Amino acid sequence: MTEDRARTLRLLTAAVVAYVVMHHVGAVNVLGEVGDTRWADWADLLTPWLVVLPLAGALAVSRQPAREWLLLVVATVAYTEGHGIHLAGNSVNNRQPSDVAHLWDEVVGHWVWYSGVVLLAVVAVRALARAGMPPGPLPWLLGVLAGTTFATNSLEGGTVPLAVAVSLGFLAWGARRCDRLGTVVAVSYAAALVVVLAYGLAYGGFPQPSEPGGWPPDWLT
Repeated sequence: MTEDRARTLRLLTAAVVAYVVMHHVGAVNVLGEVGDTRWADWADLLTPWLVVLPLAGALAVSRQPAREWLLLVVATVAYTEGHGIHLAGNSVNNRQPSDVAHLWDEVVGHWVWYSGVVLLAVVAVRALARAGMPPGPLPWLLGVLAGTTFATNSLEGGTVPLAVAVSLGFLAWGARRCDRLGTVVAVSYAAALVVVLAYGLAYGGFPQPSEPGGWPPDWLT
């Protein structure tokens, strides 16, 4: 393995780990509140930096063509804009709930943000297609974690149609590719689809897990 390829894979790994960890920060909030805000909201300011910068570094190290950078720019704009809308709307809505704050946080912010997530995933998969998948179980683990993170975020974010459509698309792409990368991608988004559909079957619909009547379902309590 060349040094550039090794660095590319390390940077892609860092981006995926950051995505999995930082996209659950708001749900954990172990440090509680600071003034009228939550510590989790302040930590969430780091999310775009920790996710996007390693991905950009991977493209730079692997000398990706201009079209990949154009896709990254579009993905980054959607991701950071949606994240910023969500973060501000969510922080305000936690303190002073209103229909307007709900609109920007739960609807506009989430749909724009998670659309950016999808585009960043496309960038990462295309970069892996050029760099080559590393051996071992780590890509499988990270892939499944990324897929299930996308699923749980979509359940909480009210973007289930996006999750289903995207998971089916990646699943079909991976199955058609018929190599290690394709199989990892297919398994990852199959896991996402299983999480979403199992949740829907358990509840007869898709209430947000944080809402009354959300997680855990009555039959588990």
